[in-house]
Amino acid sequence: MYIQIGKNIKNIREKKGIPQQVLAAQCNMEKSNLSRLESGCSNPTYFTLYKIAYYLDVSVCELTNIEIEKK
Repeated sequence: MYIQIGKNIKNIREKKGIPQQVLAAQCNMEKSNLSRLESGCSNPTYFTLYKIAYYLDVSVCELTNIEIEKK
């Protein structure tokens, strides 16, 4: 699951033309930590996912591929 989240983050970041260094700085994290997250080597916290989603202008659900059923 974490590998897929990392791939999603990387794909969205690259589609938006945002360098890894810039995203890491905006999310107040080291570039090496973002790299590890994108490669699936580390587990993101919800707060980290929220910061990344906020800066990429997507929902956390989009990063995680979780679909929320609306009733």
